[in-house]
Amino acid sequence: MKNFLQFLVLSLLIVTTTTAQTINQQFFDNTEAFLSKEVTNGLLKYSGLKNNVQLAGLVRTVENADLSNTTDATKKAFYINAYNLHVINAAAQAYPLNSVQSIAGFFDGKQVRVAGESYTLTGLEKSRLLKPYKDARLHFVLVCGALGCPPITNFAYQPDKLDAQLDQQTKIALNNPDFLKVNDNKVELSQIFKWYSTDFGGNKTAIFEFINQYRTSPISKSSKVSYYPYDWSINDSAASSQANNTSGGNNASRYIVSSTIPKGSFEVKIFNNLYTQKTGNGDNLTDRSTFFSTSTSYLYGLNNRFNIGINTRYRRVRNDQLPSSPFSVLGSSEAISARQGITTLGPQIRYAPVEKWTNFSVQSSFVFAIGDDLTGSATQPFIDWDGATWNTQFFNDFPIGTNFSVFTELDVLIEDIGSSADGRINRLSTPVTLIFSYNPNPKTTLYTIGGYSPFWQSNFDYFLQGGAGVKYQFTPNFELELLVTDFTNKFLRDTGGTAATFNLGIRYNIPSRGNGKSRKDKPSRYTN
Repeated sequence: MKNFLQFLVLSLLIVTTTTAQTINQQFFDNTEAFLSKEVTNGLLKYSGLKNNVQLAGLVRTVENADLSNTTDATKKAFYINAYNLHVINAAAQAYPLNSVQSIAGFFDGKQVRVAGESYTLTGLEKSRLLKPYKDARLHFVLVCGALGCPPITNFAYQPDKLDAQLDQQTKIALNNPDFLKVNDNKVELSQIFKWYSTDFGGNKTAIFEFINQYRTSPISKSSKVSYYPYDWSINDSAASSQANNTSGGNNASRYIVSSTIPKGSFEVKIFNNLYTQKTGNGDNLTDRSTFFSTSTSYLYGLNNRFNIGINTRYRRVRNDQLPSSPFSVLGSSEAISARQGITTLGPQIRYAPVEKWTNFSVQSSFVFAIGDDLTGSATQPFIDWDGATWNTQFFNDFPIGTNFSVFTELDVLIEDIGSSADGRINRLSTPVTLIFSYNPNPKTTLYTIGGYSPFWQSNFDYFLQGGAGVKYQFTPNFELELLVTDFTNKFLRDTGGTAATFNLGIRYNIPSRGNGKSRKDKPSRYTN
């Protein structure tokens, strides 16, 4: 009976709100009634909002609003409430989630309707609020579905007292020691002041002047400024309770390896791998073979779910006798058994096939061999395959709580295509990789890695590797990675040989101009 009554009320709301509705005090009263009921200490219980009749009715009103006979103050208050209601509704419809950043195109891709027109959330924010009103106080009343934002209020923004409400919320935020962190002569600011710098005057002096208008204890103009990481954890009261009322959120801030990069952005990733093995006869290890490979990928976001790019590989190889250093491969290549050069080049794509699975993607690259006799001869060592290589990779990431995650990868790797006279495929393998990560803070990732790859050929072979690594995000757009692994395969086990890898990864992201002032973290989350 209860479900039937809810359905009936919702049906009536839909019928009565499909035509244009004049925005009057009733809209603001209804919005306040909803917020006062659902918001507690700046948090929402999203699990109960997906089919909320009040929220659905308010969203319908926003979509079909008629603003033709309203005052400027009414329009401004309406657009603030409209933005906030759409953010709340979009997060509620996608719930459960750890962060709105896990929703592809949340701010810059998906569109919402407001007063009969379609906008992205960023477009709505800019075109209807920031640009016409040029009021920096808006940044302290617009919500973004995250703990890093100023908290959601349990009241609506009202036309007749909007200026006082904007002042009030700005004062609350700028006097909150968790939002604006002052320590002696150092000030840590929210990323909001960095992303929207021009709205606050565009320089340190102007930003400080704005802040001090609302501070009870002004900050010194000589203070050193830094920006603390934005907490993109969902502002969900249930999640907050489960986290023992701590902000946590390191999982939401990390760079998600398995996702596509957003529309209009560029990513450059350089991964340096030094593989070295010692072989001989049983316990008597006499020889060392070392490969140093630099794999570079350039990726561009055609849209939020489809990326294109180029992949290339440079290699150095050196075979010599022990004792020798594995890093000798980085020195002169004039030794009898050493060589170097760019060995592959080709296109790659990355695609998120299921829109709701934002942490799942498929990447495929097809690279052609560059150079002659890459497999080697009596006078030259093996450096790469003479044929083309086709690698299709399936990535997925599973967050665990606020600080842990598991990454999985399955590859279908076909190497040395067409190098034989009959054009057959010479080498097929299906590597599997598992990575368990811990994020002690938003910038640092510690992880362990395990990998197994069978080679499906007449003489079955395989390799195994395991190791540990660390990633550190120096800036939102620049990350460094270090990894060390132990490596073995059938040949090494049969001969008593040993092998290891030493790895250095670099990721650099260039956000699109369209994302430069959106309410989303500047790097988005995507790379391999």
